[in-house]
Amino acid sequence: MEITGIITALVIGLIIGALGRLVVPGKQSIPIWLTLLIGVLAAVVGTLVAGALGVADTAGVDWIELALQVGFAALGVAAVAGSYGRRSRV
Repeated sequence: MEITGIITALVIGLIIGALGRLVVPGKQSIPIWLTLLIGVLAAVVGTLVAGALGVADTAGVDWIELALQVGFAALGVAAVAGSYGRRSRV
């Protein structure tokens, strides 16, 4: 993988994280850097799952892969927001 591929993957992951946060209803009390990190991880997991299902390489835009990535980001944001808010602050 070339450096441009890595940078592109990071940018896509950042966008996926923002979309995942928008999908989750209510206020999420987590920092934006954590949302973006979740987005990058969700993009990777979504791509792996799409590859396993055989829908990663289609003609045109990979809508199923994108939906999987946003779904994983939304799940990640919801899970982290639930546990992050309960953390005791000292």
